[in-house]
Amino acid sequence: MDDQNANILDRIHASYYQLTAAERKVADFVLAQHTQVQFMSITQLADECGTAEATVSRFCRSMKLKGFNAFKIELAKYSVAGTAPVPLHEHKPDTLEGRCMEVRRLANDAVNHTVEMVEPKKVLRAVELFERAGHIMCIGSGGSMIIASECAHLFSTVTAKFSAVSDSHMQMSATATMSPNDVVMLFSYSGATTSGIQVLELAKSRGIPTILVTRFPKSPAAKLADVVLRCGSNESPFQFGSVPAKVAQLVVIDVLFQEYYARNRESCEENIERIAAALSGKHV
Repeated sequence: MDDQNANILDRIHASYYQLTAAERKVADFVLAQHTQVQFMSITQLADECGTAEATVSRFCRSMKLKGFNAFKIELAKYSVAGTAPVPLHEHKPDTLEGRCMEVRRLANDAVNHTVEMVEPKKVLRAVELFERAGHIMCIGSGGSMIIASECAHLFSTVTAKFSAVSDSHMQMSATATMSPNDVVMLFSYSGATTSGIQVLELAKSRGIPTILVTRFPKSPAAKLADVVLRCGSNESPFQFGSVPAKVAQLVVIDVLFQEYYARNRESCEENIERIAAALSGKHV
């Protein structure tokens, strides 16, 4: 079997003594904690290994892979193949009842972990930005854009400030015409999507406050955002926007909404009444 067809851990073992001393730190950690690494960000892995993110990237290229995400996919393949211990949430129950119980467990875990991660000062800071803003643009990529739209929809029941912009070009265009009195709110589970980072960089250059909802508080996007709100749910590279990850982000949205409503109860209730009257003719 050639190196390219070998599983990723065998490839690491085979290349181990060709790696630099810093890259071997990464290799040692991966070999010992490979099941956990597939759920980590590049920043988390670098911190755990005591190396720079650039070292992790070089290590991935040493494995003949394009980058860290490709490396995590190889680790996930290794787990799915059954040659490594499989994380608990990857075990699939054999009955409908069992699958329902597993869905409930994963959703409950997502809610509980996210609530445990809530940092009141950051929530209050985000809500204060909402209150001062003339406009809040909610953005994301892929599945995270669905959550961004849900955020804008929920807040639209109590204020006209929120909107969602899905196209990456329009996100940049909108940011270019926003002012420091507005807010950009990015939803990115990984905190490492190129389009999201570009928007935050532009917003930062224009003095526009930014809020990030992410799983990884040390991600590239988190380094740019003014407020980072964490959501709790592990997602493998093969899941591409799992329901528990969405549930976790929805919990963050609801925490923000409830706090905004509590602080602006009178105006929120007035808007709810107006909307209810406007929509009354839409129902049979």
